[in-house]
Amino acid sequence: MSARSPEPAALTVALTKAGRTKIRYPADLVRDDGNRVTVRAPWAAPGVRDFGFVRFEPGDVFTEHYWRDRWFAVKEVRTGDGVLKGWYCDVTRPAVIRDGELLVEDLDLDLWVSADGSSVLRLDEDEFEASGLTDRDPEAARAATRALDDLEQLARTEGLAALLA
Repeated sequence: MSARSPEPAALTVALTKAGRTKIRYPADLVRDDGNRVTVRAPWAAPGVRDFGFVRFEPGDVFTEHYWRDRWFAVKEVRTGDGVLKGWYCDVTRPAVIRDGELLVEDLDLDLWVSADGSSVLRLDEDEFEASGLTDRDPEAARAATRALDDLEQLARTEGLAALLA
């Protein structure tokens, strides 16, 4: 049995969608237990993104949790002052780390959970339907919809903090 090699102190998160790189950004590695990888990074997109139910803006800090065996990522979003805004969850294929990059494929479905848990919103189901994944890869499409259902159920019952503990 060989010992695991030490992980780098930083990774580049590479998020792809439909075969194209959507965004790449540097992130500090917080923890890698062999299954779940947790990184922290500032808001990486330019400017402000206002979804109506939340605004992501310069200064916000994302603590992002990716799994090698689950079809989602959970991103805890805080202001620069540490105030929790909520959790943005991406339905993705399981994450892979290769050559200092955390590789994640976005499958369009998302879930937003407000900081107090009172708002749980399923997002982008129309984009998922239009993506054609159901026809191209029905097994992945089933895993993706199951992941969104599981995340929503958890958010409405135990809360996402239980998943991240």
